[in-house]
Amino acid sequence: MSKGNNFVFTSLKIVAWIIFVGLCIEAGGLIVNFVFSLFKPEFVPNLYQKLDLSQLYAHSPWAFFSMYSFVLSISILKALLFYQLIILVSKIDLSKPFNSFVARKILQISYYTLVIGLLSYIARQSAKNMAQHGFATDSLNQFWADSQAFILMAAVIYIIALIFKKGIDIQNENDLTV
Repeated sequence: MSKGNNFVFTSLKIVAWIIFVGLCIEAGGLIVNFVFSLFKPEFVPNLYQKLDLSQLYAHSPWAFFSMYSFVLSISILKALLFYQLIILVSKIDLSKPFNSFVARKILQISYYTLVIGLLSYIARQSAKNMAQHGFATDSLNQFWADSQAFILMAAVIYIIALIFKKGIDIQNENDLTV
């Protein structure tokens, strides 16, 4: 691998780590917000992202728990997605990238991406439905605004995983004929 490619790959590893740490902080902050909103609701405006859903909780605890579970699930899944990406970029051998580990990790990343996209889409539709019934869910739209992008990205990553699987088959076939 050339020096320029090595620099780019190392830079991508660093960016993946930075994004992973940021997503972990976001997920942790949202978990702390959730706990505080249950036990000390008066502190919620001072917490992470000032995600105050006390009106939603007062209107319907079921709506509060369902919307917050969507928010927590999506944020935790995003952190897990980047953890899988970090494992992939840490263990991939760029001189021989076509191996079963890489194909399995790329396929796993596509599944995480698809689940995030579908869960975001379901959450967005649920929030729209709740808004039509008088619930205040506008502050939550930031967590599932990109649901279609995740679904499309999952399809692209799945295609890449299939290409890697085919590459492994061709590589194994060539190894047997040599």
